[in-house]
Amino acid sequence: METKYYLVDKHYPDKRILAEAAAILRRGGLVAFPTETVYGLGANGLDAQAAARIYAAKGRPSDNPLILHIADSGDVARLARRIPANAAALMARYWPGPLTIVFDRTDVVPDAVTGGLSTVAVRLPASTVARDLIRLAGVPVAAPSANTSGRPSPTTAQAVLADLSGRIDAVLDAGPCDIGVESTVVDCTTPVPTLLRPGGITLEMLLDTLGEVEVDPALAQSTARPRSPGMKYTHYAPAAPMTLVEGAGAAALVRRKVTEALAAGRRVGAVVSAETAALLPPAVVKAVYGPRGDAAAIAANLYQALRHFDTWPVDIIYAEGITESGLGLAVMNRLRKAAGYRILQA
Repeated sequence: METKYYLVDKHYPDKRILAEAAAILRRGGLVAFPTETVYGLGANGLDAQAAARIYAAKGRPSDNPLILHIADSGDVARLARRIPANAAALMARYWPGPLTIVFDRTDVVPDAVTGGLSTVAVRLPASTVARDLIRLAGVPVAAPSANTSGRPSPTTAQAVLADLSGRIDAVLDAGPCDIGVESTVVDCTTPVPTLLRPGGITLEMLLDTLGEVEVDPALAQSTARPRSPGMKYTHYAPAAPMTLVEGAGAAALVRRKVTEALAAGRRVGAVVSAETAALLPPAVVKAVYGPRGDAAAIAANLYQALRHFDTWPVDIIYAEGITESGLGLAVMNRLRKAAGYRILQA
């Protein structure tokens, strides 16, 4: 299969190009498209066979539910049996934006999209390209991240093509994504809304809106059946085994571990802040995710940093953790999964 490539403006996309991509979606094809979080791999969300093509292209387990993306907030009524008051409050404040809400689903949503669950995850993205594409397609678009399952999510069209060229029908390139980590996922079918996946809408923002939010224990580590996309045990993995170093002394411990590994004759990579990178030996392959303390910059650069080792092979990687406040919770969630929960406490 030849993957068609379309270059579009992030803010003023050519409607003729989007109409071609929308036609591909309507006939059951796969289109990778940008959102404000990461690039998504889209298919007709009401077509079970189209959803199955997503799983096949990504090599994704079929029990891992997909998010349905919509063009307007009113579209959720077709997909959700009811809209709880907590969900309505979140929709009013954070849609369009990087927030996915889990509802009890209607019968129109196929099992292939929900992983067999009785719930459905829905998002109204802020991206103009995404919303215009969905509106032209005339259907909700099921879209996980547009990468091979288990790999770092793509924040550029080039990263999409590196994983999926020849496996999908088309990709829309609108440049790098702004946020860089996937959407926050909140389950509003529970008595108290439950944070299933941290993202661009932080826990602090959710608490400010709702007053009370539970955090799902699976965020720490779980092999249970996923209630949300991105909750699988292995996810976001770079091309070599990675160990995450957490705690106030993380920078110093990373420096010591990479020095020891170099002395043992190993090719060593480091995913670190700009400040720590400046202290590491020249032989270390460094993927700098941004200045320490700037969680937004780190989130935006994180997946590109993890993909750095695709072109600069190493035997082992050490990653520097950050503070978990604000967007740092999402960053640390992704780093822990990328490391397969191999963690050193500094």
